Amino acid sequence: MSGSELQLRYSHLCEAGIKPANEDAVAVNVPEDPHLLTYKGACFALADGVSTAGAGQQASERAVSRFCREYSQTPDSWSVAYSATQLLATINNELYELSHQFVHNQKGYLTTFTALIIKSQTAHFFHIGDSRLYHWRDGVLVQLSQDHTTVLSGQRQFLGRALGMDARVALQQGSQSLRPGDRFLLCSDGISDFISDDELQRAVSTATDLSLTAVQLKQQALAQGSDDNLSLILVEVATLPQQSLDDLNQHLTRLPFPPALSVGMKLDGYKVLSELFASSRSHLYLVEDEASGRQLVLKCPSLNYDDDALYIDRFIREEWIGLRIESDYVVKVVRQTRPRSFLYYLMEYLPGQSLEQWFERQPKPLKPALAIKLVKQIAEGLTAFHRMGAIHQDLKPGNIIYLDDGCLKIVDFGSVYVAGLAEIYSPLQHEAALGTAAYSDPHYLLGHNSGVQGDIYALATIAYELFSGGHLPYGNAVEECRTAADYDKLRYRSSHQFNSVIPAWFDRALQKGVSLDLSQRYQSINQLLTDLQQPNPEFLHEEVKQEHRTNPLLFWQLLSGFWFITLLLVVWLFLLRR
Repeated sequence: MSGSELQLRYSHLCEAGIKPANEDAVAVNVPEDPHLLTYKGACFALADGVSTAGAGQQASERAVSRFCREYSQTPDSWSVAYSATQLLATINNELYELSHQFVHNQKGYLTTFTALIIKSQTAHFFHIGDSRLYHWRDGVLVQLSQDHTTVLSGQRQFLGRALGMDARVALQQGSQSLRPGDRFLLCSDGISDFISDDELQRAVSTATDLSLTAVQLKQQALAQGSDDNLSLILVEVATLPQQSLDDLNQHLTRLPFPPALSVGMKLDGYKVLSELFASSRSHLYLVEDEASGRQLVLKCPSLNYDDDALYIDRFIREEWIGLRIESDYVVKVVRQTRPRSFLYYLMEYLPGQSLEQWFERQPKPLKPALAIKLVKQIAEGLTAFHRMGAIHQDLKPGNIIYLDDGCLKIVDFGSVYVAGLAEIYSPLQHEAALGTAAYSDPHYLLGHNSGVQGDIYALATIAYELFSGGHLPYGNAVEECRTAADYDKLRYRSSHQFNSVIPAWFDRALQKGVSLDLSQRYQSINQLLTDLQQPNPEFLHEEVKQEHRTNPLLFWQLLSGFWFITLLLVVWLFLLRR
């Protein structure tokens, strides 16, 4: 029978078995919030880390925890398949990059992965590797997943696909219409390799207590010689909602743009208090949630782009990116709990001004302790983006809010690039150049993605500006550059000439941070911060070498002066004797 809402029963376990360590991982997210359960569904994930890779345990835990947590943060207007595949692409990219960071230690972040998402009247699954997903109905158990293994001979086989194995993830995905009473079993090969399909079918068919059945399957696998980790998830569909969400999903992807709003107008329970910002691309309003009294910022797309599919997709993606970033130094996007009648999203309200506005009013140059404090806060916010595989790409003082308490928060997700959603370091397809010329990496402006190093360039440029009293590393000429040849003509200007207290080693760190040559620029934010806070021995060594190069000249200057004085004395003595 169908009920007014989706109701599930489930149980899971994840144990090491006879192995010394457990490299399996399971995660479950069945939202208590009716809105999330209706619009996103319930999420179940199981992963089996590849032990021979060296970091299988970390990979499996990272994959299932991030998937179940972040799936519910994807926009309501995204389909289940689109949400899951986009998210798994980012997770796969992160694991792949982590594996390559430890290539010299032969440490690979590889794991199998199987996820089940139950939404409305449909079950969706996503799978890679040799963990398994079964569907049971009317006494018959059917394996939905495929084993991505290659048999060599006899008992010899190897895993052909896994998360983190390749730069692009090759998933199996599918769906299954639901009936009340349907059951699903997700399990690792520590279960499926030692219990036959017939035995699994009998166990699932006769289950009256899912928790008890899970324990019985574990014990049966051990009794039949399982020498691997033991993980499984059992799910039973108790009731289904009466209405399918297919039509509603179509509606969500076609939400109309809001009209131009004015003070006093109301939109889905949000009352407009004032207009904060308006441009040809978007509008920001300060609103009050009439239900809670909380003040929020409502961002609307511009009516100029109501027929631009790419613009709409980017706008929707902004909300998802904001929901994924967790940092005290990044503006928080607010998860909505009410249905939307228009396309928009909500952010926390930040009482303050832009860093650009604040800096204009300060005596210059800033005190070093204050300047480095601000740089460290911006770096913390950027690091939160990078942890999630995202690049901000438009970091500038105008996109950083200076709060009344002196803290900073990065805002604006309009230019953010998520590495897992496209090939990294490939040419970007944009209608116009990203970012602002004074702060954006020239590689961006020339149409190439320099990844994390692009954000490092922007951070180092802002640091240079704060310490130098408002100047830029390459002056205003950088804003006139249009081609690679134009950028080749730029020359770095020492920050010391604008602020005499800046030591040479500090200026050298700034210069390395804004180097136009990627091979010379820092590879991580942490490297830049370290060199800004303590002298890099390499830079000090360069200073000593510079002194050695100038010492011969000084020697000859002193020697010439000595001989000149000696000559004067000889002439004076000669004259006295006459």
